[in-house]
Amino acid sequence: MCGIVGYIGKQKNIKIGLDALKRLEYRGYDSAGMAVYNQEKKRVDLVRSVGRVANLEAKLEGMGLEGSPFLFYTRWATHGAATEENCHPHRDCKDSMFVVHNGIIENYLELKERLVANGHEFRSETDTEVIPHLLEEFFTGNLEEAVRKVVPLLRGAFALAVISRDDPQKLVAVRFSAPLLIGVAEGEYLVASDPSAVVTHTDKVIYLEDREIAVLTPLGFAIEDFSRRAIEKAMSTIDWNVQDAQKGGYEHFMLKEIMEHPESITNALRGRLNTEEGLALLGGLDAHKETMRGMERVQVLACGSAYLVGRAGEYMLEECAGMPVEVDTASEFRYRKQAFDSKTLSVFISQSGETADTIAALKEVKEKGGFALGVVNVVGSTVARGVDAGVYAHSGPEIAVAATKSITGQLAVMALLSLFLGRQRQMSLDAGKQIARELASLPDLAKKILETGEHIRGIAEKYKTCRNFFVIGRKYSLPVAFEGALKLKEVAYVHAEAFGGGELKHGSLALIDEGFPTIAVVPSDSVYEKMISNIQEIRARKGPVIAIATEGNDAIGQFADDVMYIPKTLEMLSPVLSVIPLQLFAYYAGVLRGCDVDKPKNIAKSVTVE
Repeated sequence: MCGIVGYIGKQKNIKIGLDALKRLEYRGYDSAGMAVYNQEKKRVDLVRSVGRVANLEAKLEGMGLEGSPFLFYTRWATHGAATEENCHPHRDCKDSMFVVHNGIIENYLELKERLVANGHEFRSETDTEVIPHLLEEFFTGNLEEAVRKVVPLLRGAFALAVISRDDPQKLVAVRFSAPLLIGVAEGEYLVASDPSAVVTHTDKVIYLEDREIAVLTPLGFAIEDFSRRAIEKAMSTIDWNVQDAQKGGYEHFMLKEIMEHPESITNALRGRLNTEEGLALLGGLDAHKETMRGMERVQVLACGSAYLVGRAGEYMLEECAGMPVEVDTASEFRYRKQAFDSKTLSVFISQSGETADTIAALKEVKEKGGFALGVVNVVGSTVARGVDAGVYAHSGPEIAVAATKSITGQLAVMALLSLFLGRQRQMSLDAGKQIARELASLPDLAKKILETGEHIRGIAEKYKTCRNFFVIGRKYSLPVAFEGALKLKEVAYVHAEAFGGGELKHGSLALIDEGFPTIAVVPSDSVYEKMISNIQEIRARKGPVIAIATEGNDAIGQFADDVMYIPKTLEMLSPVLSVIPLQLFAYYAGVLRGCDVDKPKNIAKSVTVE
């Protein structure tokens, strides 16, 4: 959530910052602002607005603002409502210090009381505003020195970018438990929350780590830790371009990204399958093969849709590798008495690699000597850099807030990991070859589902006025059901609950009637007959049923009012396919209900606070 852009360099064109900010709109926000140093008037001009970045752009039009350095920001309200005064950048009493901040300052009330007692006047309800006032207290002519003195006083999570009217040839950036990077071009530098902001300007980036401060000037930059120790950082190259993040003729990013499922699956599998030997070739694990062989159990930690990928991976790993698996939401992990040891493989799944709760769980595992493996989409992200080993999904940029193609990419990776660990243990050559062949066929099978989009749209049209849904499944289809319910909530704003098929009769059937439809994920698998019995329970209470079934199963029409089909595949791989029609159904339901499917209300793409 929230987006930071900062710039210092040879250009004075604030459109650089505005365009970069637009590429961070997918993160979720409710207001936007900017501050730019005006060299001619020796002041910092501040402009803020509520709503979309377009509102800020309209406000800036005709003002003729230019200069360097400058800051841009999109805010998602936490402390205080979405108002101009609460939007960043925030300033001190003298209009000298200007700060943008992602994260949360947990001790802001204590700091604010002290500052107010010292005569400072606050103009917002935010936690962030304590920072510029603290800088004002410590500033004696050198911006980075003031920042160095303020940072130890802050408790919480923060990524900061700071400029000052009274030390105007500097931009100072700080990272502590919230993502921040530096884009490096010739004679100019950008600070941003993620690579999408800088990709049109440069493909060279430096990722800041926790407890690092960067001081940027038009002539160069220096990075040090909180102990003032100088740090040399390696440069990374962004492996995608801005065209990858464009709509490509589709009405919405969400639809474009759903249509990219075949490419997402292909990218996850590329170069990683040996179908002749039934092996998964995971280069990121090569140096750790013997460590992996010695693992006796698995714990999977993730949030949101990534957590549901982990739930599907639980079934895969248990079936293929014969290892006990526990899946936990990363947000709860640190608050339990944990039971893992050196024989536990800890798997961290995250699309962005910047999910605050997942990062916190990763730190906890590493602190206690655990072995961490990452399944991440974004190269160079915090989770990717923090794990001992990892496998990238390579799904490419995902701009719509609701995860789509990254899910199939990560499901494919979990299947590869299951094959890898299984072949290290008791899985036979024949079983390995079968899984490898079926994995290789998934991109073409996904294309077949996408060709039924108009049929799925018609079903969504039929049910678009319904306000409540159940989504049910069993075994491999249970996490798919939860993902389907989540998508309906995210992009169609309808109440949807997921259940194991066998759980409906334990109370929830009381809600079923003619106006309460159920989506049943019922492929032709080992629990098919059980699911048919559960569907019959719904039908007996006159509840409409929408089935997701395997091609060729004509008999399902006896039990369902409407059917969306998926091609036949191995039971363990069925989630990769059955999640696609659920995403399409939610997308069309959202569009038909007039919802903003790319930027749903109240939620953010990257959750960077706990």
